[in-house]
This record gives sequence, C-alpha cells and structure tokens, in this order.
Amino acid sequence: MKNVILVIKGFIMGIANIIPGVSGGTLALTLGIYENFISAISHLFSNLKENIKFLLPIFIGIGLSLLTMSSVITTSFERFPIPTTLFFMGLVIGGIPMLFSKIKGSNEMKKVSSYVILFFTFAFVMILAFSNELFGNGLGDASFDNLSILGYFGLSFIGMIAAATMVIPGVSGSLVLMLLGYYFPIINVIKEITHFEYLFPNIFILFFFGIGVLLGIVLVAKLIEWLLKKYEKKTYFGVVGFIIASIIAIPVSVYHDLGAITFTVPQIIIGIIFLVLGIGIGYQLGEK
Repeated sequence: MKNVILVIKGFIMGIANIIPGVSGGTLALTLGIYENFISAISHLFSNLKENIKFLLPIFIGIGLSLLTMSSVITTSFERFPIPTTLFFMGLVIGGIPMLFSKIKGSNEMKKVSSYVILFFTFAFVMILAFSNELFGNGLGDASFDNLSILGYFGLSFIGMIAAATMVIPGVSGSLVLMLLGYYFPIINVIKEITHFEYLFPNIFILFFFGIGVLLGIVLVAKLIEWLLKKYEKKTYFGVVGFIIASIIAIPVSVYHDLGAITFTVPQIIIGIIFLVLGIGIGYQLGEK
C-alpha cells in the first residue's frame, strides 16, 4: 500500500511539472515526501537498496504522468480552465498545515530575518509568474531539427536548469522552460513518442535532456539538504514564501489574460467543488 501511495504522489508531481506555474517541488513538500526525496537522491549510493525502494515508485509515477497526462492536462485547461486551476491550487493549499508545523513554535518566528527571507522568496516567484507580461513570451520556441553534438550538450544544460527549478518548492520548472523557449518543443516530443512518431530522434532528444535533468536534481538536492541541515527553520521560512506565492502564481502563469476566461455560474460552482477536493487530497496525502 505504501508503494501505491508513493506512485500516486509521484504521479501528482509529474503532472505538476507539466503545467507552467505549478511546482513539482511544492507538491512534493505538501505531499510530505520532500525531505526524504532530497535525502534519498543526495545519498543514493550510501543506502542504495532502501533509497531505490523509496525513489522507484515515485519516478514510476512521474514517468506515467508525463507519458499519459501531457495531452489530458492541456485539454483540461483549455476546456475546463476554472475547475482545473482551482484543483491544483487546492492541492497546494491542502499541504500548508503540514508545512507550517515545521516552523510553528520555533525561535525563528520572532526574528525579522526569517520574514525577510520569506518576502524575498515570495517576490522571486511573483517575478517569475509575471515574467511573461514583463519580458514577453520567452525567447521563442527552440528547434530540434538538425541538432549538432554541441546542440545535444546544450539540451542537457537546459535539462539541468529545468530540473534545478523543479526541485525547488514554489519554482515552476515548466515555466522556466517556457521562458527559455523549450517548453512546447519538449511537450511535443513527449506527445510524438506516445503516438509512436519519430521514435529514434525523439528518444535521442529525451535521452540528452534526461541526463541534464538527473544531474540538476542531484546537484540541487545536495544544496537543499545542506541548507536544511545548517539553517533548517530559515530554509522553511523561505519555502513558505515560495508556497504562498505559488498559490497566486498558478492562475497567473497559466492564464496570462484572465479576462479571456468566461466565468459562468456552473464553472464557478464546479471549480469550488474541485478546490475543496484538491485541498482534501493534498491534506490527506501530506499526512501519509
């Protein structure tokens, strides 16, 4: 049963990494597996059997969601924007009580420096969320046609950047990919693979991108683990800033023009139901 729950949590993390504005690190944290996830990656070979036993179900869930949900999530946001957005906001909100338990009653709650850290992490995510409005829609879509050897290594570097942001709570790896112009090309590669189109070149592209992702996750995991050991409470104050901002960033990043959405009574009612459902699922999974 424990492995099934880990697969479900991995599946939700994978979905989060598909959606610009939603952070896989945020949901890992609110689902209650973040610290163990970071530790298992940072010390993979020190306790290989146990770490693989913990990580494998999570990565199976992430892989399944990336392969099966890319088209579904895109369609859900296009056809049911309000319920879908509110559901993911609910998942984040549901895990907040678990997060606040990490800093409740600590001496850091009395220090101004802790709230300064919270403010800066909040502001950082807000800048990212509004970056499309501030700087335009990224750098344009990248092309994978006729990639050179240098181009493949560059793709690995992009994977490292994306993975680094995926691991940090509140920072959306998919949003960063969108700003760099790689979001839609990577999503299209995944879609083509699921439809068995251009398999060899697409698998080659994902292989180099995946190497970068793995390296990025390991490097950032080690940094975050060090921060949690040295400055645990202050780090969690920073994370709280990330999380609070991400609740706002989800609708802002996914919809650059909220006025384009038609707010009908049925959609609002269904949206509230999905918000409550998301909060309930996030809370329950965070406790397990």
